[in-house]
Amino acid sequence: MDEANDLAEAQPAEQVDGPLIPSEPAPPIHSRFLFVDVAALRAKQLRRGARVRFDAEPGVPPPHKPERVAMEEVRRGLVSYDVPPLKPNRPEERA
Repeated sequence: MDEANDLAEAQPAEQVDGPLIPSEPAPPIHSRFLFVDVAALRAKQLRRGARVRFDAEPGVPPPHKPERVAMEEVRRGLVSYDVPPLKPNRPEERA
């Protein structure tokens, strides 16, 4: 029990006022398949309680569904993503 208290004291007790937004917008996504993958992962984060990264525009009602919110965040470049490098093709092993 003492170790848990030591860890809690070692970490600063800062409270984040808003969501973490990337300092620079992510590069635009030109592939609709990558767009769907990134938005789906972000929607999963939103369903688990992540905060929305944009404010609703005046006169336009904000989307309610996490999938729509995620798509809007990706469209605005507020979601950072990493595309792993392609693995080299392995020749088929013949027995």
